[in-house]
Amino acid sequence: MKEIRFHGRGGQGVVKSAQIIVQTVVESGLYGHFIPFFGVERKGSPVFGFLRIDDYDIRLKCQVYNPEVLMVFDDTLLKMPQTFAGLEDNAIVIINTTKNIDELNLPDLNMRIYTVDATGIALETIEKDIPNTAMLGAFAKATELVNWYILKDKIKNTFSEENVMSAQLAFERVKLSK
Repeated sequence: MKEIRFHGRGGQGVVKSAQIIVQTVVESGLYGHFIPFFGVERKGSPVFGFLRIDDYDIRLKCQVYNPEVLMVFDDTLLKMPQTFAGLEDNAIVIINTTKNIDELNLPDLNMRIYTVDATGIALETIEKDIPNTAMLGAFAKATELVNWYILKDKIKNTFSEENVMSAQLAFERVKLSK
């Protein structure tokens, strides 16, 4: 089972992106489920989510305490202690940022860090500060956990061709930074 934790802010499309991943893996013949976690529902508030993907039916319905993949939709959340809590050794961390790796002041953990300017890509393609589909493209490239073609189809059916372009550009631009 692959366990993924999402960290974002209200309005960035964290929940919708996780739902699209679940739809993608289910159509691929796998199992997936997502549990959103947020307090006061308002734009800009920190939101979390817990995603699991497996070859078998997933009965576990709790938070992800030891993620193998961490999706960070807003680099200001890197300062919060719970962001890196329980991170598995050699985990994949995907960060929406314009900063270089040295500017991020990340904890000294054994992790593979991918960075992408998902917000910039979203502004370029959909003309909105909603980085979720760009983060989906980065997720697909960095983790190889989803079928890229099915994912693009799900994005198109949920949003628009511009959102597919957002995912495509992030897929091409995401880079392994550490």
